[in-house]
Amino acid sequence: MNVISLTVWALESNCFTVYSVMIVCFVAFTIFHKNRLEEHQNRIAAKKNFAPNTGGREKDYPDDDDPDMLVPAIPEDIPHVPYKAIRRPDEEVLQRSREYYELMAQRRTVRSFSPEPIPQEVLDNIVKTAGTSPSGAHTEPWTFVVIQDSDTKAAIRSIVEEEEELNYQRRMSRQWVTDLKPFATKPVKPYLSDAPALILVFRQTHSTRPDGKKRMHYYNEISVAIAAGILLAAIQYCGLVALTSTPLNCNSRLRDLLCRPGNERLELLLPVGRPHEEATVPDLQRKPLEQILVKI
Repeated sequence: MNVISLTVWALESNCFTVYSVMIVCFVAFTIFHKNRLEEHQNRIAAKKNFAPNTGGREKDYPDDDDPDMLVPAIPEDIPHVPYKAIRRPDEEVLQRSREYYELMAQRRTVRSFSPEPIPQEVLDNIVKTAGTSPSGAHTEPWTFVVIQDSDTKAAIRSIVEEEEELNYQRRMSRQWVTDLKPFATKPVKPYLSDAPALILVFRQTHSTRPDGKKRMHYYNEISVAIAAGILLAAIQYCGLVALTSTPLNCNSRLRDLLCRPGNERLELLLPVGRPHEEATVPDLQRKPLEQILVKI
């Protein structure tokens, strides 16, 4: 009887014992590796802090629970000074509210710009106005990149049009493309090179503290959204027009082109200037007050 035949005979004669031993070994193997896996997961969890009420997301700031590392975004002993607003009578407040509404009701998105240049001080002032926006813990998580250089505008247009061609062809849904047809939008974006200035609004996800650690930017998305609204209002107030462009899939390429850091995300690209003398806009109607206001 050779070795193979002997082995087969032994297994067949003692199959119950063999299977019992195999089951015991399998159970022991499973328990052993289960314990090792749990130990490994515990070691990983010990190295990570998880922020409360964030659905288990890992904290961006591993020292958040260390009292010695908690430093306010602005000095804790910052002095509080009296706030004295101009006191206006109700009649003037009412009149100003009407005038401002009438001004902003004329605001329209324009896709045809005059190449007439804008004074630099005007651009500086509208950006400063946007910078007055409130922000979470006064972190001011915004960067406004103003571009008037024709070569840079041409490079931006090339990137946007290349990505938009792909967006219209296969990235955007058919319904999305259909909804844009009344506005006559296409992958070709001549206003990016025609407008005298482009303002790119970047959102800072975080910044760096003097000690080299991350500084949290609370509510950075809504903070930048408010600042963008104030920017649009400032553009309208000084008699200019803009296009609220959100270039899809262009963030990383435009950020690299403009040498922006990795903590910034492009939120808006605004061509800004005077409208072309032959500019047209769709004859749109805005929702009436009763459809947007709830009185309680």
